[in-house]
Amino acid sequence: MARGTVLVLEDEVENLKSLTKALEKVDYVVHPFNDPVEGTAYFDSTKDIDLVLTDLRMPGMDGIAVLKHVKKNRPKVPVLLITAYGSVETAVEAMKVGADDYLGKPVDLYELRKRVEAHVEKHRLALRVNELQARLDERFGFENIVGTSRVMLDLFQQVKMVAPTRATVLIYGESGTGKELIANAIHHNSERKGRRFLPVNCAAIPANLMESELFGHEKGSFTGASSSHPGKFEQADGGTLFLDEIGELPLELQAKLLRVLEEHTVTRVGSTRSFGVDVRIITATNKDLGARVAAGEFREDLFYRLRVVELNIPSLRERREDIPLLAKAFLNKLAKEYDKTISGFSPEVLAALTAYEWPGNVRELRNVVERMVIFGRGDTLDSSSLPPGFTGAETKDTGPLESALVPGTETRSPNKREILPLKALEKRAILDALKNTNGNRTRAASLLGIGLRTLHRKLKQYGSDLDL
Repeated sequence: MARGTVLVLEDEVENLKSLTKALEKVDYVVHPFNDPVEGTAYFDSTKDIDLVLTDLRMPGMDGIAVLKHVKKNRPKVPVLLITAYGSVETAVEAMKVGADDYLGKPVDLYELRKRVEAHVEKHRLALRVNELQARLDERFGFENIVGTSRVMLDLFQQVKMVAPTRATVLIYGESGTGKELIANAIHHNSERKGRRFLPVNCAAIPANLMESELFGHEKGSFTGASSSHPGKFEQADGGTLFLDEIGELPLELQAKLLRVLEEHTVTRVGSTRSFGVDVRIITATNKDLGARVAAGEFREDLFYRLRVVELNIPSLRERREDIPLLAKAFLNKLAKEYDKTISGFSPEVLAALTAYEWPGNVRELRNVVERMVIFGRGDTLDSSSLPPGFTGAETKDTGPLESALVPGTETRSPNKREILPLKALEKRAILDALKNTNGNRTRAASLLGIGLRTLHRKLKQYGSDLDL
């Protein structure tokens, strides 16, 4: 396997052959040119160059011109200059304007290979780091969290604003809405993105182990502690610690967490020595922490310390317009994973998916799509691929249109059900939307699929007829 690709520019043919042979002998791919103009044109035509090796003095285009051309177009590609001893001062000046290294003539081929190896490895490592970072950004950058609904766009904007800060964040959301994904997006769009993001599910750790897991312990501090152990705060030092299900943290540990937040210090179990940590805390819950405070189950001072910034992730039923987008994104990924040629859903399936209540939110949607992909045949998923008993009408609450039917008419023949006038249907739909969103007009408009100004106009038009 090639160790790297080197572009060599040298106007003296014998020297060019010698340099090429020396590098090819140790498994480099070499592209030699005795015309620097042709060489730079080749450089512009390909991205597969790990290093440029160029003579300083050449007719038509000297090494300084080559250097400037490379650094202008692809500044991360290293450039090594070859110079006669009388031109060392010029080479040093060239390094000041971007050259990465230089070699004097006659070239020591052993030293040449050593320098080339060092710079190529450094360049390839930088490319791998950039590729990894791009993958992280693609995975966690909130622009790729699927959602075009107004509530999600508002959430994205809030994430953009809070990510660069050091503020603690409390994320509210039902199970399956993607609280950890939002926390990850905050971390990977902050100055800490090069450091560790460490998620901890407080509900999954036994109470008797929680203190040791979070704060660490010293050897012999309890039965079974055969060695010292760093806690999650130490492990996440310099990065972000995400405490999911924070409402499950025992009261006795809440005081220790508050101390970390206020003093930025940690004390291991079995130790009296405290040491500093630099950790950003993001927490999440699907419980009403305010109610827990009132019940004496959660410290009020910790509650207010955690909710410096509060983010609310909408349930999937509050952003139904995102369901087709999410379903298609899951389909594309899962079809590739299972090597299926499925490319879409039938209109009946999309209608059923959009109408369903999704108590398990996005997680449940992904699981349903995965099952459909596994058992699906052909290029399109039709209603036969839906899980048993899964229909769009199977919702927790009666939808606005269904509830607008005159009571007592449900038992009539489907073709003879009495229907209210369109105006009455519209009033009922608006009323149901406002009730479902606790009077939040922005979210109600989103559920209705209309603009906020339109909703305001309708409210003014119907007035007291809505009986709000």
